[in-house]
Amino acid sequence: MKVPYALKFIIALLACQLAGVVGYVFTTRSLETWYQAINRPSYAPPDGVFAPVWIALYVLMGIAAFLVWRRGLRYPNVKEGLLAFLVQLILNACWSIAFFGFQSPLAGLIVVVVLWVEILITVIYFFRVSRDAGLLMLPYLAWVSFAAVLNYGFFALNR
Repeated sequence: MKVPYALKFIIALLACQLAGVVGYVFTTRSLETWYQAINRPSYAPPDGVFAPVWIALYVLMGIAAFLVWRRGLRYPNVKEGLLAFLVQLILNACWSIAFFGFQSPLAGLIVVVVLWVEILITVIYFFRVSRDAGLLMLPYLAWVSFAAVLNYGFFALNR
């Protein structure tokens, strides 16, 4: 069955936003309590920065996934790229569970390092399929690089 491009686009965007919703659920449970009480690195952005950045990144990620998916599953590297994308999307949601849900900067650090590697793998596959898709994933890779450094800062200050 051939899925129309418009439906692929909507599914790709919704899948990314769903990962964000899962993360949001676990984040909000600890945001006003545990997170406010722990020590923060001096380079931690204000709390209001995170939601708009993540929403924008999820949109870029969804567009990137759509660009890869629309090439067709028979095209080389599409299946592998989409599988890597799905794995990193799951890991993305797992970071919020680890850091905020478990209230553990160490667990968050472990997940974010694995997430970073999986994003890099996804970017490589996406570039093989679509230059634009690979480029759209680079802001996400950059943000998660910063998030990993930030997560380490939280871990180091709250051992």
